[in-house]
Amino acid sequence: MSYLPNTLNSFWLWKEVSKKLGVSNPAYKYWRDTPNIKLNNKYVFVKKDTLPKKHQYIEPILTDLSGHLPIKFASDQLHVNEHIFSYEKMKLHREFEYKFVEDVKFVNIKKFFRENGIYIPKNSIVQLGKLKDLDLAASSAFYRLKDDYGVVIYE
Repeated sequence: MSYLPNTLNSFWLWKEVSKKLGVSNPAYKYWRDTPNIKLNNKYVFVKKDTLPKKHQYIEPILTDLSGHLPIKFASDQLHVNEHIFSYEKMKLHREFEYKFVEDVKFVNIKKFFRENGIYIPKNSIVQLGKLKDLDLAASSAFYRLKDDYGVVIYE
């Protein structure tokens, strides 16, 4: 796992695009000048400002996902169970900002780390969890969060 990407800053959720345009699910595959990415082999995103000209009118009403990641992908990147983002009873649940787009839940990881003063260098491994479950190494940076949670960044 590498550092947490900001890849969605310049992408739209395909599910939202296709629904608002009323086009079939695999239509993006035929748009040669519209790059796309797939996260967790589940979520497809198309690059902003690259939709075919006849569909560009839709961009102003699409949901901006800057700083957000799907909760399943974010939990994989942080080596934490996705329950932390799914259930309000989890102690850290309220510390994150969420967005729902076409029944997909997104979490704003970037804002969380910025507000907690946590810097993540490129190509680092990040682990979020209870203090007792974290593994500290000589070349790691540790950040303590409230409620007995912490973040370890391995370089």
